[in-house]
Amino acid sequence: MNNSFLIRNSGSISRFITHIILIGVCFIWMYPFLWMVSSSFKTDAEFFENGLSIIPNSFNMSNIIRAWETANFSQYFLNTFIITFSVVLIVLASTSACGYALGRFSFPGKKVIYVLLVCSMFIPLEFSIIPIVALINALGLSNTMIGVILAESGGGHVMLVLMFASYFAQIPKEMEESATMDGCGFLRTFVHVMLPLAKPIIGSAVIMQVIFTWNSFLLPLILTLSNPSIRPLSVGLYAFKGENVVDWTGIAAGATISVLPVIIIFIVLQKYFVEGISGAVKG
Repeated sequence: MNNSFLIRNSGSISRFITHIILIGVCFIWMYPFLWMVSSSFKTDAEFFENGLSIIPNSFNMSNIIRAWETANFSQYFLNTFIITFSVVLIVLASTSACGYALGRFSFPGKKVIYVLLVCSMFIPLEFSIIPIVALINALGLSNTMIGVILAESGGGHVMLVLMFASYFAQIPKEMEESATMDGCGFLRTFVHVMLPLAKPIIGSAVIMQVIFTWNSFLLPLILTLSNPSIRPLSVGLYAFKGENVVDWTGIAAGATISVLPVIIIFIVLQKYFVEGISGAVKG
């Protein structure tokens, strides 16, 4: 009896210690985000005098108001929403179609395409900036929102393609055969049969692409140099940086405004994200 009691107690103590350690690690990992959010409510004097504290003395909303109105974040927010929404739709259409072709059909050179896709993942975006900008300029879309959307939605998006291909590959052939017997062609089978089955992957793809596009900086910065009115939030943060002075509390407020929609989208689609990643890995 005493031995079993000691064993149970030692197990409870070890779990308690493990939880305390994990909570500490989690706090260290979250500290930069919490510090950013708290700094958006601090005054300039409090920011420099007590900058490491994550609890502001008073919740000062002037930074949020200044970022939203004076720094034109309302327009930047709308621009970011339009760009992100459009890019996500284009990327979902292209990557799901590519993944369907790779995952469901056999054709000569399929393995070569897989190898090229994987190799392209190791090419940094900076290496392709010049041809992308040259192409957008050649199309006459420089300093336009359409140009930013096309530049952001271009590229291989290899991870999403491989996720769709892996998921579609594990769907039973009988689903396609039944659709064919009902008179469905290639496109109708893909849209009405296969895509509805891929909701977990679609949710994962939406989250990943929203995060990438919402936070994209380099391409929008280059493509909107002469037209600040179409800048997204990530580039709009530059409004708080002057030649001699940097508005740190304004930057914190702008970053807080920028990150909130991404957090909300992740919370709403979290279930699909977990199912999609596990399904793709299983496939």
